[in-house]
Amino acid sequence: MAGGHHNPVVLHQDPAIIKWNNMTTNRHKYFRWNKRTAWISFAYVFLVPAMLGTAGYMTEGKWDMRGKRRGDLISEF
Repeated sequence: MAGGHHNPVVLHQDPAIIKWNNMTTNRHKYFRWNKRTAWISFAYVFLVPAMLGTAGYMTEGKWDMRGKRRGDLISEF
């Protein structure tokens, strides 16, 4: 009916995009531990959760996040 199914248009594929796709697909094959990758892994596995946990522990109970409900006075907030 609409056509185009019998003779699909073939687009020229960009070699740079194909190379980039192959690189990202096979990234695990070429991974090596070095100073930079070890530091990034340490930061995301240990440092960031430790900082978030410390911040959560230090601010525990400091704020009352309960909203106003029916029957509460405005002066309480």
